[in-house]
Amino acid sequence: MTKRKDIVAKGAVVQRDRERYAIAPHLPGGLLTKETLQRYAELFDRYDIQAMKITGAHRVAIIGFREEELDQVWSELGMKPGAAIGLCVRSVEMCPGTSFCKLGQQDSMGVGLKLDERYHGMELPGKFKMAVCGCPMSCAAAPVRDVGLQGTPRGWRVLVGGNLGPHPRFGRELCLVETDEEAVQVTDRVVEYSRRNARPRERLGRTIERVGWEAFSEAVLKGRDAGK
Repeated sequence: MTKRKDIVAKGAVVQRDRERYAIAPHLPGGLLTKETLQRYAELFDRYDIQAMKITGAHRVAIIGFREEELDQVWSELGMKPGAAIGLCVRSVEMCPGTSFCKLGQQDSMGVGLKLDERYHGMELPGKFKMAVCGCPMSCAAAPVRDVGLQGTPRGWRVLVGGNLGPHPRFGRELCLVETDEEAVQVTDRVVEYSRRNARPRERLGRTIERVGWEAFSEAVLKGRDAGK
């Protein structure tokens, strides 16, 4: 167990052969720069890289490192690990929104990056995922995240309690808000509620199911109109 904790602390995940490891550096919003791509490409010259794989969480998994290489690899990359495993807030997924997409109705990149900076890696009782979508097409899968923000012409639809996995569920609409600031504030309250009330390893949807929708929604939305 101690060794596993040490490996997790190094941002690594053991692979199928139980000998090699994958890392997934944090890429806020899944945005890549020329410099980042160059760093990735240079790893092929120095290590026995088996594959680089774009993940569903908007990261690039780099596969094939030996345990003794992990510290050096992170030092060369100069990047932080993505929160790919563990009981914490994972990378916030987001679509291009009004930054690039012709269908975008809200600034999903702006709100998503703000939430990612605020919450990525935060420890919680259970795994916690977020997605921010700029329109109802939900290309970043907002309905199946613990918190999903879905852009509309009039603001944001806030969905809560969704998840994938062996027992998937769709999130339920908590409220509609008009501004980016309100969307962030409601998300803050949902995260805080989970931090205080979730049982160990419990996803938000299970927490809501256990305490009841009315109790949850009243606790989260109480005082919202007063700006608290």
